[in-house]
Parts: sequence; structure tokens; C-alpha cells
Amino acid sequence: MQKLSSGTHAARENHGSIGVGLWSDSLGRLGIRAAQLLLVGLIAGLLIFAMLRLTIVVIPVLVAMILACALWPLVRLTGRIMPRMLSAWTVFLGSLLVLGGVATGLTFSVMNEWETLASQAAEGFDQLRNTAETIASDFGFTIDQSMIDGALDGITSFVASAEFGTGALTTINAAGSFVTGLVLLLVTLFFFLKDGDRIWAFCVSWTPQHVRELWVRSGDGVQKTFGGYVRGTAIIAAADAVGITAALLILQVPLALPLGVVVFLGGFIPIVGATVAGALATLVALVANGPVVALIVLAAVILVQQLESNLLQPVVMAQTLKLHPLIILLALTVGTVLGGVVGAVLSVPLTAAAWGVIKVWSGRDQTPAGQEVDEAQEQMDRLHRTDQSAGRSVGTAEDQAENQAGESAEDDDSADSRTDSSADSGAEADAEARQNT
Repeated sequence: MQKLSSGTHAARENHGSIGVGLWSDSLGRLGIRAAQLLLVGLIAGLLIFAMLRLTIVVIPVLVAMILACALWPLVRLTGRIMPRMLSAWTVFLGSLLVLGGVATGLTFSVMNEWETLASQAAEGFDQLRNTAETIASDFGFTIDQSMIDGALDGITSFVASAEFGTGALTTINAAGSFVTGLVLLLVTLFFFLKDGDRIWAFCVSWTPQHVRELWVRSGDGVQKTFGGYVRGTAIIAAADAVGITAALLILQVPLALPLGVVVFLGGFIPIVGATVAGALATLVALVANGPVVALIVLAAVILVQQLESNLLQPVVMAQTLKLHPLIILLALTVGTVLGGVVGAVLSVPLTAAAWGVIKVWSGRDQTPAGQEVDEAQEQMDRLHRTDQSAGRSVGTAEDQAENQAGESAEDDDSADSRTDSSADSGAEADAEARQNT
């Protein structure tokens, strides 16, 4: 009986060792990683699906969180001289008056001229299309514009009509009530301003002690990213709007102020927004002032955007938006597909915050920016140089071997020729000796 139990125990140990061995080799580790990635992807997909189904809650909370991160330095500053409740109310009401007044003024300034702006942009596009058709016909090409004409007429008639606003409101109402979302945003923003640090401390208190520091650093990084992104984007958008509006006013382009508002709003969508707004200003200038002024407006738009991207943005957004332009474009595309215009606006700060959290948990936030990439690039260059030098040494050795083989063959040929000449000389000497005899 004892032998039987010991044999069963040994069999179990062997079975366990075989099972462990199946997952300990390279294929087993790859399978474990693949299962983990699938699980993470499944959870992320479920979260995204739930967020898309609850946009009336998710979008106001995200917007309130981003705005609270941007206004949090004011709360801390005013909290030094007044109680927290009074500080939160002061910042909340002040920001509500400023942002609400600015948003109302911008909205009315654009909507009053929106029909004229859309019709002139469509007319400018028609002029560009006619010019392109003329140039193409000169080179023997023909362009079928029937589909473009139909799409352009549909877009123009919709955007230039009063149905544009009602259609946008209908879209918002399809996801929920606009008033409910606005009230939820304001209430959430107030409580984030009043108790944001306590709310985050409550969330951190549920984390294990050995990773709590990482959670705290992640929260600080997200707060800095969101706040810096909103403040920096507002400064850059205002600079673009002021520069382009000044150029339009100097060139006496009509609808200069509404175009400046469009440029400012487009600045909150990186890369794409400013480009589209500049193209719109150029099309309006083409219709109203002719091609020369349109080219000057285009040059002014490019100049302002280059100054902003090369001088202002590195200073304002140096510690906030450290993403490659390709990542920004991909984030904008995904955000637009999932959430429309709101998704395009929120996609970049969310991506930047997510990247900051990844850096914290991977330990890269403790090293200088780009150090790991530079080290990897140096290793790649060193390996490439080693491979090239090895290839050259192999080629040199092969050349030397070929040269030695050639020299040996030449020596053998010369020795054979000497042997043949010696044999010929001996044969001639024997022949002469026989003739003499």
C-alpha cells in the first residue's frame, strides 16, 4: 500500500513537471503572453463598448476632469487665502463666466455668418476645381466630377442651411439629453474642483501598498498632462487665430473675425484642425479678393503655423505633448471614428495621458526623455557597423585565398614549364650526342 501511494505521488510529480515543462519553454511563454494580451484586449474592448453606450455620462465626466486639471493650479493658489469651499466656488463661477461668455460670443459670431462662409468656401472650391480641370485638359487628361459635384452640393446645402444646427442637436439628443449632459458636466466639474484630491486619495487607498507609489505618480502625471494640454492648446490656438485674423484684416478679406474664430476652434484638433481652418480662409480669400490675395493668405497661414510649431509649441507644450505626429494622426482617426468631433478633440489628450501612465509603470519617467531610444539606436548602428566590418573581413579573406590560390597555380605552371624545358634540353643534347657518334 505504501509502495502504491509512493508510486501515485511520483506519477503526480512527473505529470506536474511535464505540465510545467510545457509552459516553461519559449513556445509556452509565448502562449502565456498571447493569452494575457487577448485578455487585456478583451477588457479594453468591453470598456470602450460600455463607454460608447454611456456617452451621456462618459463625455461630461471626461471633459470635467480635463477642465478640472487645467483649473486645479488656480484652486490651489486661491486656497492659500480662503477656505476650500470658497476657493472652489470662486474658480468655478469665474471660469464659468469667462468660458461661457467666450463660447457664447464665438458661437454667435460664427453662426451669424455661417451661411455666407460656407457658400464662399464652396465657390472657392469650384474655382480651384475649374482651374484643375483646365490644367488637366491641357495635358490631355479628363476628370469626371459628377460624383464630386453631387457630394459637394449635398454638403453645401446641408451646412449652409438651418438644418445644420438642428442636425447637430439631433445627434447629441440621440446619445442623450444635451441639457442633462451639460448639468452633469458642471456638477462634476465643481466637485472635482472642491474635492478632487480627496476623490483621488480615496481611489488610491484601494490599491496595494507595493504599487501605491506608482498609482500616485500616474495620477500626478495625468493631472499635469491634462492641465498642460488644455492651457497650452488654448495659448497656441489663440496665437494662430490672432496671427491669421490680423493677416486677413490687413488684406481686407471679408469674414475675417468668423474665420479667426474657426481657426481658434480648429486649434483644439491638432494638425488637422489648423490645416482645415487655414484652407477655409484661403478659399474665402480666393472668392472675395482673387488669386493673388489668396496666395498671400496661404503664405501667411503657413508662416503663422510654422512659427507656432517651431517656436511657440516647444515652449508651451514641451512637458505635455511628447507624441510622434504619426501617433497623433492615428489617435485622431480612432477618436473621430468612435466619437465624432468630440472624440477627435479628446483623443489626443487621452493618448498623451495614457502614454504618461505607461512610462510611469515601465520606469521610463525616471530617465531623460529619449534616452532608451538613443541607446537602442546606438546599439543598432554598432551592430550594423560590426556586420559591415565582418562582411569586409570575409571578403578580404576570400580575396586573399583567391590570390594565394592564383599564385600557387602560377608557381605550379612555372615549375611545369621549367621541367618541360629541362626535358626538352636533355632530349636535344642526347640527339646531338647520337649524331656526333
